Amino acid sequence: MAVLVVGGAGYIGSHTVFALADGGRKVAIVDNLLTGHAEAVHPGAPFFLGDIRDADFMERVFAEVRVEAVIHFAASSQVGESVAKPLAYYNNNLYGTMALLDAMTRHNVDKIVFSSTAAAYGEPERVPILENDRTGPTSPYGETKLAMERMMKWVAGAGGPRYVSLRYFNAGGAREDGTIGEDHRPETHLIPIVLQVANGRRESAAIFGDDYDTPDGTCIRDYIHVSDLAQAHILALEHLERGGGSEIFNLGNGAGFSVRQVIEAAEAATGKSIPHTVSARRSGDPARLVASNAKAARGLGFKPATPDLRDIIASAWKWHRTHPDGFGAKLA
Repeated sequence: MAVLVVGGAGYIGSHTVFALADGGRKVAIVDNLLTGHAEAVHPGAPFFLGDIRDADFMERVFAEVRVEAVIHFAASSQVGESVAKPLAYYNNNLYGTMALLDAMTRHNVDKIVFSSTAAAYGEPERVPILENDRTGPTSPYGETKLAMERMMKWVAGAGGPRYVSLRYFNAGGAREDGTIGEDHRPETHLIPIVLQVANGRRESAAIFGDDYDTPDGTCIRDYIHVSDLAQAHILALEHLERGGGSEIFNLGNGAGFSVRQVIEAAEAATGKSIPHTVSARRSGDPARLVASNAKAARGLGFKPATPDLRDIIASAWKWHRTHPDGFGAKLA
């Protein structure tokens, strides 16, 4: 029996595959490589190149692999792109999840761990954010992720797979041995952007707004190491294997770091100056987004192993300094 990881060639998906394999689990991977990378695929895991929306393809996967559970990362995830292309996001994210749940139901696979997002909350009512706080997504990306959660709820209530939905905040870092890391095209995440500046791949990093009601005027976000996220998916799977019910958990460090703190930590990790510019605020950017991870601690036994921002960035730098062009090239 194997865990099927859909989207297993992506950033968080690939780290989760490696963590599962490190723990002795049998793993199979499905990815269409639209945003994932073949170089990030675990060499010991069967890899199926295809799209979860393709029913015939998924039939072949389930016929070849004895699937005991699914971990679902296969979704488009760029906020700005989702605003420009909402129908593409509904098609890939919502219809893709519907097709996946249909295939799981037909093959009697009763457990799914879902990669959700803090974008389900939209503008927070309070900080830190609790799982039962109001949800009000401000983008099609967040809206589709929330709808995917609700779809799983209704399907589980009708006798379908039980689920754990993990709403995580800002992922960062890379695998400890530096073999896989973060590589988005285009890159929109703050930590890899500032490290691209350190690598000479960008002239400067942008700070969008320095007049927020925060200690240094810049936005505060909750950063969590990608390997901690991977372990949380395994803990969620174990929860379902014990017979646990469907649940939603936040995943974060429970602490916030400002944009300026990220830049300062990156300068310390790289030993290089990171030029930056200040621009106007981006529409819809809250001043603070910080998770409460108390429920995940109680329900899953989750505790971040790498909570320090400097350590998160140092591990990311280990990847970026040897892969300045991501998976496109590697330095000796």
